Amino acid sequence: MTTSFTLSRTASTLKRSVMRDLLALTARPGVISLAGGLPADDHLPLSQLQTCLEAVLTRDGARALQYGPPFAPLKEQIARLMQARGVECAPDEVFITNGNQQGLELAARLLLNEGDSAALEQFTFTGIQQAVSGRGAEILAVPTDLQTGVEVEALEAAIIKHSPKLAVIIPDFHNPLGVSVSAEKRAQIVELSARHRLPIIEDDPYSALRFEGQTAAPLKAFDEAGRVIYLGSFSKMLAPALRLGWMVAPRELLPRLTVLRESLDLESSQLTQRTVAEFLARGWLTPHLAQLNAVNLHKRNGMLAALERELGGLAHWTAPEGGLFIWLTLPEGMDTAELFNTALAQDVAFVPGSAFAADGASGANCARLNFSKPSLEQIDVGITRLASVIKTHLSLMRET
Repeated sequence: MTTSFTLSRTASTLKRSVMRDLLALTARPGVISLAGGLPADDHLPLSQLQTCLEAVLTRDGARALQYGPPFAPLKEQIARLMQARGVECAPDEVFITNGNQQGLELAARLLLNEGDSAALEQFTFTGIQQAVSGRGAEILAVPTDLQTGVEVEALEAAIIKHSPKLAVIIPDFHNPLGVSVSAEKRAQIVELSARHRLPIIEDDPYSALRFEGQTAAPLKAFDEAGRVIYLGSFSKMLAPALRLGWMVAPRELLPRLTVLRESLDLESSQLTQRTVAEFLARGWLTPHLAQLNAVNLHKRNGMLAALERELGGLAHWTAPEGGLFIWLTLPEGMDTAELFNTALAQDVAFVPGSAFAADGASGANCARLNFSKPSLEQIDVGITRLASVIKTHLSLMRET
């Protein structure tokens, strides 16, 4: 981009998220998108949120439409959610945010200076990469095992060699890999952070979306030394447009987080905070998640069955116990970034694995597939179309 203005280093060097460009392309009518990371439209709690909104406006009136401090009843409800997951959390340790992306930005601004380094998983959500890169920090890419999560020995090696100022880990139903960190590794990661005094940013928007398997405690539940900053969000469990999340951080950090937040947008919407608090107070979250997760299990099973039917023996993929994503690994030599436009011409879309590569070089033969947003029929047809593109490309590769 050319401009007559002298831009800051951040504005001139920060890379646009590849996801934004890809998702814009997939919005074309007729395209079956396996590229997003959203709940299905027909399983958003529309009528319940409408009821809560009307109740808030009736009860609170103008107070719900004005500026105001973080809504105390919401912080109390969030503290109860955290306590139910084994985290010792008081309401005054809950810091309200406008979603996890703002939490990531605040954590980066809190802990990183230009020239510092941060340890990220080798494949990770693009917003994490942007938050770190935006501070002028170097990214240290740490491998992640597709069965048990981030490689603890590799993380410790990076800590010893480079002394990063923080690490960011997605422990549950990883974006984009779908994998969850094993219980054994969770304890090891937290012990590692305490021993090396390394802050861990636990990015956890997906743990409520478990549809099978054993629930695992968050990293924060193991955090006796107070080195873990937890990020939670209502975007995936309720509705993305709420733009409401939270941090659980050591009390000593809260005054600085407050100042940093004030420099961005002062506070979260009173109307949104009160509406979500009402939803939680009515006890609607648990039944809503039960219904949502039952649907997502059905869709995940449908995608796994379609992958086995169409690509069995040709590719590998993860089988997540929750969340939104399956990670597809194709034979070496294939480049899913090159396949993207061909697939789009066949009216099916996905996200190339290279979009998530923290090292900027991995994942050429991989892809992220979303099963939560499309219907079962769309999943079946979409995988069939994608497999046709893959098989055609494989045949051409073998001929050359």
